[in-house]
Amino acid sequence: MSESLNSGLNPTICRRLLVAYLIERLPRPNNPALEEVTGWPRRTIQDVIAKGLPGHGTQVAFVQQGVRNNDGYYELKDWGSIDRHWVRSNLVAIAEVLALAPEQIPAPD
Repeated sequence: MSESLNSGLNPTICRRLLVAYLIERLPRPNNPALEEVTGWPRRTIQDVIAKGLPGHGTQVAFVQQGVRNNDGYYELKDWGSIDRHWVRSNLVAIAEVLALAPEQIPAPD
């Protein structure tokens, strides 16, 4: 990835891109799973899902399993305006902008 791309990426947007990617990629993407991969606080992840992603037309649903409110996982219904192929191709740059080691992020299929 070129240095110019990394310097031009906005960390706020990168968080949204990464969360959408992780929701699609992880086997059971709930808050603890997303926190484990990113190292971010629960509230940050919840804000990205509830406020950040809908601003791009991205649709995320919570699939309830069990009795408690937090028993379940997120499911990506629609990427909206986000180009999933671009995200997959630029995961290393996204990780670098967010100060995450690329090996922390599951590779695309």
